[in-house]
Amino acid sequence: MKTLNYFITFIGGALVGAAAGILLAPEKGADTRERIAEALRKRGIRLNRKEMDALVSDITEELSNTEDAE
Repeated sequence: MKTLNYFITFIGGALVGAAAGILLAPEKGADTRERIAEALRKRGIRLNRKEMDALVSDITEELSNTEDAE
């Protein structure tokens, strides 16, 4: 069970790290949002501009909460 917890923690950290890398990359926000939207569309998920902004805000908030915990 302990190994499973380590694995879940690792995967969670990898996802947060990937999201941070995408959101903090030196690229214009509009370009980053378009890349995220395109990746989601390929998986059958469609978001309008308002939903995309809410998603980005949620991810940014989660990242700042993660950084505060460290």
